[in-house]
Amino acid sequence: MDGLMQPRPLTTAHILERAERLYAHKEVVTAGGERLTYAGVAANVRRLATALDTLEVPEGARVATFASNSRRHLELYLGVPATKRVLHSINIRLSAEHLEYIVGHAEDDVVFVDRGLLPRIWPSARRLPGVRYWVVLPDGTDTPLPDDARVLDYDSLVSGAEPFAGSFEEAFTLADENLASGLCYTSGTTGPPKGVLYSHRSTVLHCLGTLAAGLIGLCESDVVLPIVPMFHANAWGLPYGAMMAGASLVLPGASADPAHLLGLMAAERVTVAGAVPTVWTSLAPGLRDHDLSATRFLLGGGSAVPPALSETYRAAIGVPITHSWGMTEISPVGAIGGTRTQHRALAEDEQVSVRAAQGQPLPLVNVRIVDVETGRELPRDGEAVGELQVAGPWVAGGYFRVDAAASFTADGWLRTGDLATLGPDGYLRLVDRMKDLIKSGGEWISSVELEAAIASHPDVVEVAVIGRPDPRWMERPVAYVVQRPGGTATADELLAHITPMVAKWWLPDEFVFRTALPKTGTGKLAKSELREAQRIA
Repeated sequence: MDGLMQPRPLTTAHILERAERLYAHKEVVTAGGERLTYAGVAANVRRLATALDTLEVPEGARVATFASNSRRHLELYLGVPATKRVLHSINIRLSAEHLEYIVGHAEDDVVFVDRGLLPRIWPSARRLPGVRYWVVLPDGTDTPLPDDARVLDYDSLVSGAEPFAGSFEEAFTLADENLASGLCYTSGTTGPPKGVLYSHRSTVLHCLGTLAAGLIGLCESDVVLPIVPMFHANAWGLPYGAMMAGASLVLPGASADPAHLLGLMAAERVTVAGAVPTVWTSLAPGLRDHDLSATRFLLGGGSAVPPALSETYRAAIGVPITHSWGMTEISPVGAIGGTRTQHRALAEDEQVSVRAAQGQPLPLVNVRIVDVETGRELPRDGEAVGELQVAGPWVAGGYFRVDAAASFTADGWLRTGDLATLGPDGYLRLVDRMKDLIKSGGEWISSVELEAAIASHPDVVEVAVIGRPDPRWMERPVAYVVQRPGGTATADELLAHITPMVAKWWLPDEFVFRTALPKTGTGKLAKSELREAQRIA
């Protein structure tokens, strides 16, 4: 017997119209001092909706953003999916090769780009003939604009459009909530980047997950600062979650300067902020110089938060950095750390250990660990180590236009590629990575691609890249190189050789030249021996 409830679709249009109706007075503050109410943001979104129609952007078309955290980017977060198009946020740190691949693979129809970022992407424009328009977002810079009819100004485009007068939500009443709403690509760590295509349903449910009390627990009284970029895995859901809850938003722009970020936190009385550990490390020296007494929750993700860093914040402002765990494929938040009531009686050092774990899964997210060889599910005893797998309504079930069956189990669980333990109370603790990935500043680096770039130098016959712990970036790549007999390449020459091939943050911190590299019994590179040598050194 079916229930008798209304089959109203879950769509991001509800997030927009809820904020417009209930929290019109709340503000979005953008770096530089601009302040606009949610009512003003919604009015711009309504004009953006008809502007997209004027540009003849079809429903279902991918609309790309190449932008930092700003009010205009937020309007695109809201307006593109509310009009049944697909928001494709692009990592501004990508190499030209990956950027062109992603835009081409997604078949982006229009690209919205910060004016200051235009020089990074415009050289690729001629190799992206499918992009019909390049819409420039004013960002306070005066970067010269190309003399090209395809280049449009965002503010002129929006202000010149008639506002959409109806209800975005009502327009979805008869629509399928499984329509695509957003698209993010992975970092291409095991081959070309793969697209994760979010639905309206998955996005709304993930948004509600950020409101869950006892976890992130976004609420109306919060002032939320997503330091994590809006191009990075939906900014961890913080923009949508803040608007759903009625919280105010502070968007820091492109600057990661510690004084700038700490100044925003103090001046705007920020209560919740999220950033990768690299950023939290850079802010730590200035904590006591600013009034951060409004802060109640600091979220860390992208890579493991060192316990010492978290405790530095707890000592300085009374709020530790709380671990989160997730992936682009998980929209991205899957688990939130921190202590619970059962930990209150623990000794302080034991509580520190609990806070160092990745935490418990959010409601509706299921996790398990399995034996890598047999696929047998392992016990949740905090001791058994297995491959972490995850399932849930905001977890990817496939990749956009890519056959990646090996990434999923026969019963539909996502293989994360991480090794982990699970405790009896569901606490997740990551142990290692199944593949030789390097995570630096919250971004993945593919050792395989980096090795291939280095190996393309004519003097190089063998190369192995591993991650070395780094106090600021968590990990940085180190390349071990064997040259051909008579080879004379220097570290500077190798660096210059690969600079055009990979993203800037992929460049190794060090090249170590050897006459031979350690091998396993089957002739494979023994990276474990190199890591052990790094540890001893």
